[in-house]
This record gives sequence, structure tokens and C-alpha cells, in this order.
Amino acid sequence: MSDKVEALQTFGKESFEASIASAAAVTKGFQAMAAEVAGFSRKAFEHGAQTIEKAATVNSVEKALELQQAYARELYEAYFGQVSKLGELYLETAKEAYRPFESKFAEFGNSFLRS
Repeated sequence: MSDKVEALQTFGKESFEASIASAAAVTKGFQAMAAEVAGFSRKAFEHGAQTIEKAATVNSVEKALELQQAYARELYEAYFGQVSKLGELYLETAKEAYRPFESKFAEFGNSFLRS
């Protein structure tokens, strides 16, 4: 009986520690994502301001349209590059959050199959 109690206590302690490690991984991942979004926003704002400054010096409608099209294309490419990068960060965060529980799930699956 005491073996079962000790096993239960050990399981509870290990589960708690895994939960803490998982929460730390999620926090770290979200911090990385927030920093990435903030950096992207700053760069996009700066690029927009530079484009407005350039537009103020344009002498023809054709040049203004060229500038606007180039800006739109660059913004589009940067946005979808950023979306891809954030997707990778989300995936990595999920993997890191799962890692502390990985061995426990494997143990559970093995004991379940033996039963």
C-alpha cells in the first residue's frame, strides 16, 4: 500500500515539475513572438515613413504609382515572411511545451499496453 502512495506522490511531483517547465517554455515562446511582432511593426512603420518622404519629392504621377506599387509589394512580401516566421515560433513553442510531458506519456502508453 505504501508503495502505491509513494508512486502517487512521485507521479504528482513529476507532473507538477513538468507543468512548471511547460509553462516556462510557453512564456519564453510568447516573449519571443511578442519581440518579433514588435520588431516587425517598428520596421514596417519606419519603411512607411520613408516611403511617404520619398512620395513627397516625386514630380510625376507615374513615379508616384511606381513608388506605391513597390511599397505594396515589399510590404506584402515582408508580411507573409513574418507570418511564416511566427508560425515557426508557434510550432517550436508547442514542441517545447510538450517536451516535459513526453516521457510521462510514453510511460503511460507502455503501461497501458501491458495491461
